[in-house]
Amino acid sequence: MSRWIRAGLPLGLFVVIAWFLLKGLDRNPREIPSPLINKAAPREVLEGLDFLEVGAQTLKVNDLEGQVWLLNVWGSWCSGCQVEHPLLNRLAAEKLLPIVGLAWKDAPAQSRDWLSKLGNPYAMVLMDLQGKAAIEWGVYGAPETFLIDKDNKVRFKHVGPLSAEIIDKQLRPMIEQLKR
Repeated sequence: MSRWIRAGLPLGLFVVIAWFLLKGLDRNPREIPSPLINKAAPREVLEGLDFLEVGAQTLKVNDLEGQVWLLNVWGSWCSGCQVEHPLLNRLAAEKLLPIVGLAWKDAPAQSRDWLSKLGNPYAMVLMDLQGKAAIEWGVYGAPETFLIDKDNKVRFKHVGPLSAEIIDKQLRPMIEQLKR
């Protein structure tokens, strides 16, 4: 092997590895792609969950058909859920769309206490004690929020606490467009 090839091979390998590492720095770690985007939401798994009685439940899972709705995965043990909760309360007060709460791996008594202290933005609260529904939805951790359209397709997923900016600049325009 010539001297140039032997010297150039490690350099070429270094350039390729450096390119992949630099490409990875461009990615936002909060943007975890979901295989559910533009695919049918796994609603049937929600139908098998128990309701958490917190006041009057106004919806059943089957009532969501033909509606734009939000699924919010939360837990009373989740600090990020406390951060986003006032924003969910405000969004629920606007009555823009139904918000379904999925209490993930949380004791019903703790969920009930948490909602009575912080307010209940949810049209219904489902208990996922074993975490099976979260697996079907591809949940990485709480909080996570999914926007589902009238055709039961997932159109948006956000990992982590929602912020006012995310709601106003991303979520609200999508909701308004999907409701047309």
